[in-house]
Amino acid sequence: MIVEIYSKQQCPFCVQAKALAEREGADLTYKMLDEDFDREELMETFPGARTFPQIIVDGQKIGGFTEFKALVDSRKS
Repeated sequence: MIVEIYSKQQCPFCVQAKALAEREGADLTYKMLDEDFDREELMETFPGARTFPQIIVDGQKIGGFTEFKALVDSRKS
């Protein structure tokens, strides 16, 4: 599983998403707002994004932590 997480400082859901990806052994890229990307890039990549994190799994935009956890859980059953 290839995972890209777009995060920001002091975001508990970002930290949880990163920890889940690491536990699952994902090939992880963790990007931080204002360090690895800016708001303009975020809006280009995720036009409807209003929350953090924004996550891409295997090239597909899936949403945030809740959607990522549901995806991981569904792959286990």
